[in-house]
Amino acid sequence: MQAHPLEGALVRSRTSLATRLERWRVKRWAIAQCAVAAGVAWWLAESVFGHTAPFFAPVAAVVSLGTSYGQRLRRVAEVTVGVALGVFGADLLVQVFGSGPATIALVVGLAMSVALLLDNGQIFVIQAAVQSIVITALVPAPGQAFTRWTDALIGGGVALVAATVVPAAPLRRPREEAAKVLRKVRDLLQASSEVMVDGDVDRAVALLADARATDPLIRELQDAADEGLDVVASSPFRIRPGPGLRKMADMVEPLDRALRSTRVLVRAVAVAAYRRHPAPHTYPLLVAELGAAVEVVATELDEDRMAVAARPALIAVGLATGDVERSDDLAAEVVLAQVRAVVADLLLMTGMDPFEATDTLPPVRH
Repeated sequence: MQAHPLEGALVRSRTSLATRLERWRVKRWAIAQCAVAAGVAWWLAESVFGHTAPFFAPVAAVVSLGTSYGQRLRRVAEVTVGVALGVFGADLLVQVFGSGPATIALVVGLAMSVALLLDNGQIFVIQAAVQSIVITALVPAPGQAFTRWTDALIGGGVALVAATVVPAAPLRRPREEAAKVLRKVRDLLQASSEVMVDGDVDRAVALLADARATDPLIRELQDAADEGLDVVASSPFRIRPGPGLRKMADMVEPLDRALRSTRVLVRAVAVAAYRRHPAPHTYPLLVAELGAAVEVVATELDEDRMAVAARPALIAVGLATGDVERSDDLAAEVVLAQVRAVVADLLLMTGMDPFEATDTLPPVRH
């Protein structure tokens, strides 16, 4: 029976809500950090330095910090200097030429040119232009000229201090994303094993579509690894996790290969189902055992451990590939080859080097 369209819309809306809440959960610390930095920057400029309505202090703090931990110190430096440069240049020209369209055009052109000569960072150049426009349009109160660029420096200084204070979440996220990739590999393998048994063509096609939609998982994993390394590099309070994070970053490539090999396996299973070519009876068992071994790897990552405990299960699957019967069907041979490829890649996550992992796999039966 076909589902009512409203039911599908309800499912999609629930999925969307869950995705949005997860996105907020990941960024909630960064949001709180920006909010506190903005308040501190305003208080510091107003109460300590005596500036009236120090608009550019919280602006510089929030824009500098952003919601990403990646390249944070560089971004703070770029934005702070860019904002201060635009504000100072605009203040200077407004004092000389006054405010108006011609002054705005002149200020933007000069601010962007000078910023580009100093640094080709896009954020740096754009911030210099934007802040120069705001300064030119908002004429300062009497006695407040040339104080607004110091507000920008105050906000940038607050952001610089705040950027060194980061939670542990960005350091855990690479392992969480890696476990998510592994569990997607597990799900694809288990479903492939079932399709090889029942030969359901519709399910095989749906499974293939699911496998082809997995590229964002690797991008999120790479982003998480890069962000974690940036946190370690920028925060003096997060140096100890550095070696573990670097090892985790090195695992992105073999995880990417394992996911790609799984997609090839799923495609071979879908082709075999479409052509009504049954696989040798041991192949579904082999793929299911590999899925179980992948779950062990994911569980070890959840526990913040190198997946050494998963090595026996992976090796057992690898050894089994040398004993299974062979097939004249090309799709079945592709399945066998990709099982071996996934095993070799995941053995790297147990601490093996590439040559050791490859040598673990026995020759296949002729």
